[in-house]
Amino acid sequence: MNNLLEKTLAGGLKVRSLLQFVAAVLLFAAISWIYFYPNDVNGDVLRQSDTLQGAANGQESHQYRLDHNDEATWWTNALFGGMPTFQISPSYSTSPYLSWVGKIYSLGFPQPVSWIFIMMLGFFILMLAMDMKWYLAVLGAIGYGFSSYFFIIIGAGHIWKLLTLAYIPPTLAGVVLAYRGRYVTGPALAALFGALQLASNHVQMTYYGAFVVVALVLAYLAQAIRERRVAYWGISTATLLFAAAVALAANAPNLYLTKKYAAETIRGGHSELTPLDGATQATATPDGLDKDYITQWSYGKDETATLLIPNVKGGATILPVHGDNTLLSLADTPTARHMAERGETDYQTQQVLTQFPQYFGDQPMTNGPVYVGIIIAVLALLACITVAGPLKWALLTVTVLSILLSWGHNMMWLTDLFIDHFPMYNKFRTVASILVIAELTLPILAVMALKQMIEQEDYLRQHRNALIGAFGVGALLCLASWLMPGVLYGSYSAQETEQLIATGQLQQYPAVDAAIRAVRGALVSNDALRGLLVLAVGAGIIVYYLRRRERQAATAWVPMMALAAVVLLDMYTVNKRYINENTFVSRYDVPEDTFTPRPADRQILQDTAMNYRVLDTQNLMAAMPSYFHKTVGGYHAAKLTRYNDLLERQIFKNNMGVLNMLNTRYIIMADDQVALNPDALGNAWFVDSLLVVPGADTEMAALDSLNTARVAVTDSRFAATLGQAHPTTPGDTIFETTYAPNRLTYHSHSAAGGLAVFSENYFPWGWQVSIDGQPATMGRVNYVLRALQVPAGDHTIEFKFDPTEVHTTEHIAGIALIVIFLMLVDALFLNILRRPTPKPDDE
Repeated sequence: MNNLLEKTLAGGLKVRSLLQFVAAVLLFAAISWIYFYPNDVNGDVLRQSDTLQGAANGQESHQYRLDHNDEATWWTNALFGGMPTFQISPSYSTSPYLSWVGKIYSLGFPQPVSWIFIMMLGFFILMLAMDMKWYLAVLGAIGYGFSSYFFIIIGAGHIWKLLTLAYIPPTLAGVVLAYRGRYVTGPALAALFGALQLASNHVQMTYYGAFVVVALVLAYLAQAIRERRVAYWGISTATLLFAAAVALAANAPNLYLTKKYAAETIRGGHSELTPLDGATQATATPDGLDKDYITQWSYGKDETATLLIPNVKGGATILPVHGDNTLLSLADTPTARHMAERGETDYQTQQVLTQFPQYFGDQPMTNGPVYVGIIIAVLALLACITVAGPLKWALLTVTVLSILLSWGHNMMWLTDLFIDHFPMYNKFRTVASILVIAELTLPILAVMALKQMIEQEDYLRQHRNALIGAFGVGALLCLASWLMPGVLYGSYSAQETEQLIATGQLQQYPAVDAAIRAVRGALVSNDALRGLLVLAVGAGIIVYYLRRRERQAATAWVPMMALAAVVLLDMYTVNKRYINENTFVSRYDVPEDTFTPRPADRQILQDTAMNYRVLDTQNLMAAMPSYFHKTVGGYHAAKLTRYNDLLERQIFKNNMGVLNMLNTRYIIMADDQVALNPDALGNAWFVDSLLVVPGADTEMAALDSLNTARVAVTDSRFAATLGQAHPTTPGDTIFETTYAPNRLTYHSHSAAGGLAVFSENYFPWGWQVSIDGQPATMGRVNYVLRALQVPAGDHTIEFKFDPTEVHTTEHIAGIALIVIFLMLVDALFLNILRRPTPKPDDE
């Protein structure tokens, strides 16, 4: 009888839990659809700058897929003279399977509805894994999913980053479950969402997520030592290591090829050249990025207050409006308009205000602040005071660490420590983005505080002072920011101070100075007052619940859901500043071809020759020309180091000899006029002589005056491979016969043979070279180009980019995916058809 009752109760609890889960999912779906209404219903689209740049860079690869039955090319000539596509929309044979899982997980919702939906759903799963009540899990999910940074990166088009951040919480859920004794379900979830996270291809965000994973592992170790259950911890850790290995293996193609490719790029390989005049090696990091580049986007110390009050530094510099970025100037604020209407500012002052951005923080520019919600932040502070245990300390530690590291050059001693000694830290730029850790941990801490509040019967008596203190700190910050914003946060950025105040320009125009201070001060004080009101409402709900519970039994879910509604309303309205109806472009206004060619582009495209390059002088470092042409320039965060050297030392100086050897047939001038370059050397040519030099500096210097049509220069390391060059004889020819980005063929004819130079970037691995079907070895000349010793007579030469690493790693990934799916089936079998495995903490 007892066994029957136990089964009946267990079945009832399962059904109720399932209904609660379904209700939460429906709520998240409704919130996501409502936020983007009516754009989502109308089918409107986002035209984010980064997304468009990726589309431009990937156009040649995309067209190749269309023309070759979905076959991928791992090389493109669309930008920087040619480079691998491993970091340009990579897609491998196993990628569709993970994409299929991702579509199911997001219920097939359209973008961007699906993005916010899975942000909340993933955190909800994490909260359930941590044994939180469903309504607390909902509150935490809203707090995480509506963190302002996520909406800001949607506007910027950083979608890979967003998806990675969406999959981190459910990955952590697997970690938590494993340490709670779910040795099958936990690792299965960790493996699945870890694989999805890695497939989203933003290693920097995964790296930051690993900080939290390590913190959790150490917290559970401390707990296991205290409870003398280290053996259970060891089992859980072993299963999670297996899950991590499987998740990594499922992404073996992308991870391995990215790692190997990074060594040839500015992200992982330093130039062999001596730094230019004025540059020093002091800021260089071994096998990593330059320190100035890493810390260019550093959060200001006082800017950290945006976690509670979003506008303490003015908000955003630019706003995406209908596919274009618009400057948010001081003249656009209600305060500036009211001052003009009241006659407090003259026309000249108003014109000056149009030149000043609203943002006045330490970063060069920003799409918006990192705001986690004032209620979430204050509740997290409360958790730090009242919640006990190693988990709280682990989360607090990584939270503080993320804030300190986000300061970058504003706390250089700590940044130096991590750049110089912490594995991989020197591979990533924009250190301010490490605040994603705080955006994850603060909602967790907030929910932990609420859980304690609900479960501890004498909570108000035990923690009255802590409750007053936590909310008091938030209220005091808001009050001080409201009353004296200029004192706390200033009115000018460091750059503005250096450029304007130090030169005395603003002192000469006190009315302009006063207007700037008034407008920026109002941006801060208005948000501070708003935060104070939100905090008061949140505190009122909590106090009402606690007071009522003292008198009688009180249901917790109603006040907690009311608090969740306040959190949502607060963050919803802030995020609407950065992503709203005006962000979208009507689907009827989007041309069938997203990229509209300029007259200059149309003129060049009339030349149907299969392979030549274009130099766009006005857009040399922009991505858009790559949509239409094979370009000398381009935009990519992981350029080949060697080509980057050529840009800085030769192309930026308009060295025509170098442009000629790159087969630059057309130059788009500043006035959008097209100039034909008659001296472009074509796809390949024989040289009369080869100059062998001892190193990179000498080779680069030789290009300053090298006659690239007749002479080639090479590093002594390639002397044996390239052999001797012979003077050409009349009738010697070499020309390209077929072109594909990953396969080039040439026909050569020469009386005595010789050294052929190809106007294609040299890359040290992946290219298979043959002459008449027989393997050949290429070398490097002119710092970046390919060269090959060609025998006398008529020959067919082929270059094919088909790295064997792609095929090997795809096989590994396929096996790993099978293992993950089997783990999920086993977990489903255990949770539905069997009685669940007892948790260590339940035994």
